[in-house]
Amino acid sequence: MSNVYELVAKGGPIMVPIVGLSILTIARSLERAWFWYQLISQEDKVVHDVLEAAHYDLNLAAAIAKRAEHLPIGRFLLAPLRLKHPTPETFHLALEVASDKELIEMHQGDKLFESVVGLAPLLGLLGTVTGLILTFTNLNIGGGSSAGTEKAAAGIGEALTATAGGMITAIMALAIHRVLVTFQAKQLDYFSIVGGELELIYRQMWYEQSLHQSRQSQVNSHYPVPLTPSER
Repeated sequence: MSNVYELVAKGGPIMVPIVGLSILTIARSLERAWFWYQLISQEDKVVHDVLEAAHYDLNLAAAIAKRAEHLPIGRFLLAPLRLKHPTPETFHLALEVASDKELIEMHQGDKLFESVVGLAPLLGLLGTVTGLILTFTNLNIGGGSSAGTEKAAAGIGEALTATAGGMITAIMALAIHRVLVTFQAKQLDYFSIVGGELELIYRQMWYEQSLHQSRQSQVNSHYPVPLTPSER
């Protein structure tokens, strides 16, 4: 721990915001890692149970999705299932709106990582400039003073340490951000596939059958079946 403190101290005062950005990056990355772990580890079972139940009972499918409401996939599937006798267009619209809302939550933290990627190298560059200024201020060419040489060396060390700290922080934030972007893109594709399957089930198993039964009842009301002699 003391070695880390000494290394940070060598970077000068500019290392304080750089260390702060690195702490924010690590904290947010841990929160996002927990979020994606929960989602990826549970969503397949939720999707399987909801789609399986949707073939037989929409209320049961909605209840299963509601139990998984703490997950984005649960809220996504619940959005159209909670509607009362929707048309296919309304069903599809509910899926789209829910997908957009969940995508916003998945993008949480992106702005922080993008800001760190932009700010950390600039702070490191600022530390380089201040370190070089300190170096040339204390550099006494031809003076032969060991104290001046030591101060000049400390300035160079400050410049290099700040530069390295800014680059490391930016690289870490960029790597984490790219991983999250990959997860977000895959999740959006997954939502599209699952939503399409649920929509197809609703159209085939419920809406079209209901429409067919309604038309059949209208036909029967216009053309009643004749009574048999025994029924007369």
